[in-house]
Amino acid sequence: MPVLSNSTKPPQDAAEPEGVSEETERPAFARRLSPVTEERLGDVCECVIDILAALFNVSGRELREARRSSTSVTRVRQIGMYVAHVVLGLNMTEVGRGFGRDRTTVQYACHLIEDMRDDEEFDRIVLMTERITSAAFRNMEVR
Repeated sequence: MPVLSNSTKPPQDAAEPEGVSEETERPAFARRLSPVTEERLGDVCECVIDILAALFNVSGRELREARRSSTSVTRVRQIGMYVAHVVLGLNMTEVGRGFGRDRTTVQYACHLIEDMRDDEEFDRIVLMTERITSAAFRNMEVR
């Protein structure tokens, strides 16, 4: 006679549906971005990079490079990541994808820029960048 149990787990020999396993199953709270959203995210960050290139007279190519850059280029990119996060409301993972960087790099950049804003001149530069970016996206829904 088979043993009945109150367990909700399937028996060990039960076949899992094709393509689904404990390793590939995503948590219910995980956000799935559609290709359109990914494309939109890329467009938004590209626009921020173009704004940075114009404001700071830095090559857009240098800002987009995946490799390490000079300190001045890196600082401009960090300002851009900070502004994308704070002004446009993108989370750090989204900003990282848009800028071709890791989420932890964005986190470091945001903390660094926030700390550097104690300097009045630097704060004015970041504030100007925030205002211009905000104005550029005022009629657009980013999220």
